[in-house]
Amino acid sequence: MSKAFTSEETDLAEVVAPRAELPAGTINYVTARGLSLLRDERAELASKRARAEADGDVAAMSVLGARLAQLDERLASAQLVDHAGGDAVRFGARVTVRNEDGEERTVRIVGVDEADPARGDVAFTSPIARALLGHEIGDEITLRTPRGTEVLEIVALDA
Repeated sequence: MSKAFTSEETDLAEVVAPRAELPAGTINYVTARGLSLLRDERAELASKRARAEADGDVAAMSVLGARLAQLDERLASAQLVDHAGGDAVRFGARVTVRNEDGEERTVRIVGVDEADPARGDVAFTSPIARALLGHEIGDEITLRTPRGTEVLEIVALDA
């Protein structure tokens, strides 16, 4: 049976996640950590592709080659942003907001490939990041979500 019809290809596709979406015409901003993660991911994929080539696994080589091509495009378009200092929320900032019930949450605005909402890392293209960008401590923003409208006050900023 051809390897193309075994479970190995499915397992590989699950391990190698597709790229996060970057809206057309949007600059691929990255933090230093995000750029490092992309480079590490590329090294890991290149290593896996080399192993697949050594094993003669054409299906894995094809999948990994496609992922490497996508990643190479993302790396080539990456624009590192220095986010140090300032009073306004900008890319790379860690922002604490308080809702009308007094509950606080902290988010860090990062590139699309670095976003991990479970860690509090949100893509600069996300609704909360777009609402926060340019505002300062004490400002109130209105966040529209599928659950409704929420008013948030910026209570801390680590730019």
